[in-house]
Amino acid sequence: MPPLVAAAAAALLVVPASAARRPRLWPSRSRRARPAEARAAALRALPRRLELWPQRLASVKSTPPPSPAPPEPESISGLDAGSGGGDSGGDGGGGADLGWLRVFPHVLTASMANFLFGYHIGVMNGPIEDIARELGFQGNPFLQGLVVSIFIVGAFFGSLSSSALVDKFGCKKTLQIDSIPLIIGAFLSAQADSLDEMLLGRFLVGIGIGVNTVLVPLYISEVAPTKYRGFLGTLCQIGTCLGIIGALSLGIPSESDPHWWRTMLYAACVPGFLIVVGMQFAVESPRWLAKVGRFDDARKVVESLWEPSGVDKSMEEIKAVVANDDSQSSWSDLLVEPHNRVALIGGSLFFLQQFAGINGVLYFSSLTFRDVGITSGALASLYVGITNFGGALVASNLMDKKGRKNLLIGSYLGMAFAMFLIVYGISFPLDEGVAHSLSITGTLLYIFTFALGAGPVTGIIIPELSSARTRSKVMGFSFTVHWICNFLVGLYFLELVNKFGVGAVYAGFGGVSLLTALFAYKFIVETKGRSLEEIEMSMSPGTPGKRE
Repeated sequence: MPPLVAAAAAALLVVPASAARRPRLWPSRSRRARPAEARAAALRALPRRLELWPQRLASVKSTPPPSPAPPEPESISGLDAGSGGGDSGGDGGGGADLGWLRVFPHVLTASMANFLFGYHIGVMNGPIEDIARELGFQGNPFLQGLVVSIFIVGAFFGSLSSSALVDKFGCKKTLQIDSIPLIIGAFLSAQADSLDEMLLGRFLVGIGIGVNTVLVPLYISEVAPTKYRGFLGTLCQIGTCLGIIGALSLGIPSESDPHWWRTMLYAACVPGFLIVVGMQFAVESPRWLAKVGRFDDARKVVESLWEPSGVDKSMEEIKAVVANDDSQSSWSDLLVEPHNRVALIGGSLFFLQQFAGINGVLYFSSLTFRDVGITSGALASLYVGITNFGGALVASNLMDKKGRKNLLIGSYLGMAFAMFLIVYGISFPLDEGVAHSLSITGTLLYIFTFALGAGPVTGIIIPELSSARTRSKVMGFSFTVHWICNFLVGLYFLELVNKFGVGAVYAGFGGVSLLTALFAYKFIVETKGRSLEEIEMSMSPGTPGKRE
């Protein structure tokens, strides 16, 4: 994947050449008076000095004047801003700031798991009717919904089990192990000749996705240098968007080929194999290596990926945190300060994210597009996916400039405005064309602003706020809340629409969005430019540190 953010240019400071010492033409006035003999000797040597003057004058003329240093350029905001912490990255010299390139292949490989997540979200969008017809449950909306929702049930159990796997095997091996249910599940689904086989395959895929959605943002947060952690963290959202777009694009032939769904599910096996092979060459998290006592291996990873000048400081911070957490963590730790505060923030962010209506809007978007003449559900979903992807790209450029908190607040305010715009178009007597235009504009604006903050920031900031001791468990708990809320919204959304109407439900989504913006303003701590260890020490009771 090409770089998503233009690296800021660093200043090239030209050091002026030292001026050559000019030959002295006249004796110094501060020199003391000489005795008579010395004055006589100086007079005898005067003709010889006069002969050397032309040469000395030529020497003076040939000496270049000192080169003036160019004015130092103004500090460029963005990725080259001061980062704080020891693992700040950077290229250590002039020219383009390409410090993120050293870690990019590792996080790109891991983010292929998010591509699979997006792919399995989109893969059932078009061919579900063909699957139902071929496997014998056509016309049964409950079973069709079960084929889709069993994926979420598997993800729930995957999220719960992720912490134990990460703590025991580390991020690298867990990503490889977790690819097994992803590959087997996709293969079983593609080969399915009955509903039971399809459900089993989808359930196994859900388990793999549940583990990966926890693991990938955790891995990126622990491997990425502080300076680029926000930018690299958006690869999770970008990977999901690309997966959805890939599934929708690959599903276009399913409109004319009723058996094309098998090809689409076979194709889902390929990224799983790529993850297994690619992670063999990726680094392990230096924080996990230090946590299990492998400090030399942790230092090698830090030296290979982070700025050399900050290696010693980073290792000191990591060792200090590990020394304070020398025992194994348990789920009961999430009930103790400060871990309970972070777990509450993580669970609340995902609860509010889901009840702000993202899945309801995505579900209803195809009907919104149909009202303006776009009858193809796949094409409508493709427009939505491209909008989501565009928002994620913008977020990747702003994450380390504007900060997580500002993006989160602005994102939810934009989502609220978009919801109220749709409600206005639906609920007030307007020209039909105007109402449809407001609905389309509001839908795309909602999805774009969601991708700016509510989507990527939620997954980035939770591992940043968590301690090394409980990071995997806080992430597992938060994503478990996510899957439960995801399931409930999908289960009751249409029932609420039928009972109260689209306008009332969307107004509720807008109200939750406003509430979430207020929640972020009051409770979210800014993490931009701070190392994970600095954040942890600032949030621990009895540890001096500035809270923002």
